[in-house]
Amino acid sequence: MLEKILQVNDLRIQFKSGKETVQPIRGVNFHVNRGETLGIVGESGCGKSVTSLSVMGLLPVKSSKIVSGEILFNNRDISRLNEKEFRKLRGNEISMIFQEPMTSLNPVFTIGEQLSEPLRQHKKMSKSETRKTIITVLKQVGLPRAEQIIDEYPHQLSGGMRQRVMISLALLCQPKLMIADEPTTALDVTIQAQILELLKDIKTKNDMSLMLITHDLSVVAEMCDRVVVMYAGEVVEEAEVNELFDRPLHPYTQGLMKSLPSNNERKSTLFSIQGQVPKPSEIKEGCVFANRCPFAFEKCLAETPPAFKKGEHISKCWLQEPALEEVKHSGEPSIVIS
Repeated sequence: MLEKILQVNDLRIQFKSGKETVQPIRGVNFHVNRGETLGIVGESGCGKSVTSLSVMGLLPVKSSKIVSGEILFNNRDISRLNEKEFRKLRGNEISMIFQEPMTSLNPVFTIGEQLSEPLRQHKKMSKSETRKTIITVLKQVGLPRAEQIIDEYPHQLSGGMRQRVMISLALLCQPKLMIADEPTTALDVTIQAQILELLKDIKTKNDMSLMLITHDLSVVAEMCDRVVVMYAGEVVEEAEVNELFDRPLHPYTQGLMKSLPSNNERKSTLFSIQGQVPKPSEIKEGCVFANRCPFAFEKCLAETPPAFKKGEHISKCWLQEPALEEVKHSGEPSIVIS
């Protein structure tokens, strides 16, 4: 039995915008096992980053609220911790690599000044020990001339170097869980490959768990052990990575797979899922994907599907109901809403 380092159970988050209250996260369930890489995928607006910020305790206090559910880290519910309690945890046991390093690093402080903050917060070190530790970690993430970079400012570094600085910042206190939110955004393909290889290597050497948030399925195939597919604030499918690519069950996941370019075929246009992810205020009764699904039928509009399990493979789709198992949805639509 694998040990679960993180468990998110029936998480529901509300945001207040003016007089309107919306719920972008609607009953999310998933877990991360110790030592594994879990991929969380989905289009922009599906709730991936909001979920990760809730784990880090970084949701805006005045405009957001966890209305139900729990976030268990090492069997301790951290969803109701206050800011002082979260500061002891954040950067020490759980760390995060943010999406855009240029906006995450403060332009008026040197790299060394910014990297020394978590060490001052969580470790009792002298200035010389702090500097030595930072230089060691900068070298660990493959940065050349670490002794000089520690005294430089973010604008003096390239995008790939800044991302490596962000990884070193997340690594400093040797956390048990690292969350990487689109860690290769805005980097060229060669640098992307280097950053992903670095993350894989660091995870293995430090025996960490990694929660990788991305919309790039090729990254998922390369990096992950298991995958959670999110859509409109819900987990619609979860499976081991090879199982998901070999046999996607949810129509949304199938659409994502069909959108991937193939080396074996030449096409004038790539497949795309029709429509857009609904805004939280637009979500009604029934399946959240029903208005874009080519296989939807009346029940999909009226009733929210439960999570159907086939071994460790989970899918929230009425077509996985035993009574509808004869309905295949791997080709053209069989049951369509007119």
